Amino acid sequence: MTELKPGIASAANASGSEAVFHLSEMFYSRTDHRGVILSANSVFQRVAGFEWDQLLGAPHKIIRHPDMPKGVFQLFWDRLKVGKPIGAYVKNRAKSGRYYWVFAIASPAEGGYVSIRLKPSSDFLDKVTALYGTLLEREKSEGLTPAKSAALLLEMLKENGFANYDAFQSTAIAKEQQARVQQLGRSLTPLQTRFLEMSRAIDQVQHETTELTEAFQSIRTVPMNMRIIASRLESAGGPISAISVNYSQMLEDMSTWVRTFVDGDNCVFSRIRNAILGSQFLGFVSGIELEMAELFQTLDYTYPQDIDREAEAERIEAHRQSYVGETARALAEVEQEAKRLGRSVLDMKRYVTGLSSTRMMCKIESASLPDSDTALSGVVDQLDAGQNEIEERLGRVVELNSIIQSNTAMLRTLL
Repeated sequence: MTELKPGIASAANASGSEAVFHLSEMFYSRTDHRGVILSANSVFQRVAGFEWDQLLGAPHKIIRHPDMPKGVFQLFWDRLKVGKPIGAYVKNRAKSGRYYWVFAIASPAEGGYVSIRLKPSSDFLDKVTALYGTLLEREKSEGLTPAKSAALLLEMLKENGFANYDAFQSTAIAKEQQARVQQLGRSLTPLQTRFLEMSRAIDQVQHETTELTEAFQSIRTVPMNMRIIASRLESAGGPISAISVNYSQMLEDMSTWVRTFVDGDNCVFSRIRNAILGSQFLGFVSGIELEMAELFQTLDYTYPQDIDREAEAERIEAHRQSYVGETARALAEVEQEAKRLGRSVLDMKRYVTGLSSTRMMCKIESASLPDSDTALSGVVDQLDAGQNEIEERLGRVVELNSIIQSNTAMLRTLL
């Protein structure tokens, strides 16, 4: 698709074709609490194809495309009405019938809402298009209400690896901004780069804890094997039987740790992941709002008398500053959760120390048996392998947590 330079409209006007605009351009609109458009920028007016007097005072749904599932807009309003920002892919329809995709960022603001839209350019768009198509088909075939469609959308995102919508929108805005600046020959800001480093670190923590859980599961059969060996050794198996009882208790303690650390929406891992992704979304939005405020002041577009460019730029900047404050508070939460993560890992290390003692006792008992029992030696080998992997992965989690903490400290200086 051929891109147009800013300010130049496409000559094509065929219904159903794409209304093109440049990657460097961004849409802006401000509405009241009902969604009635109070202000907008020239990019929005030009691409949507409405005259200013048709756009201002009209409901924002004037550009709604029939290909959009109703559940997406239900989720939009559900979040906005409780004071939460939202980032979502939206297919719009211009007055001519042409369509255009945007990644829309909508936020509560004084007197209503503000929205800034980017041109999607990452590989996420194709995935979202397919997901929306499935959701729209189910809305029609199953007669889903908007609320049920929104709930289904959240389920579908979870099936695609996103714990919740906050995780999805944070990942999406980061991917879109990364792709955008790369194609425009620009660079991410130091703040955005730090956020991505933290996100990569928490993703790796998730990988390490998943592998840690599997390593833990692989040694859960050890107590049973030890009891079988003890029964075969008759009177000589008494110490082995006692060791198996202690080991069973340690495994139970470790099971509790695993559940506390990785299971459920309020576990240690979920809290720090959600805190990181929440602060990342706010950080990226504040950077995009800064760019939007600058565009309002620098680009030479014609506006009607109803729109005061400088006033709108000041509104955007004031809104951005409020998000900077929210980002700082979110980072304080990340810092707190990182400390909690560190304490949790120390607890696990104490359990591993107990495993080490059990392993040594097994080695001692194995050496004291006549002709050295090969089955017991196999248990010792299993303990060696399991403990080594657990220690290595815990060590990597500690390193990753240090990366998160150092980036958090640096980010707070960059705000």
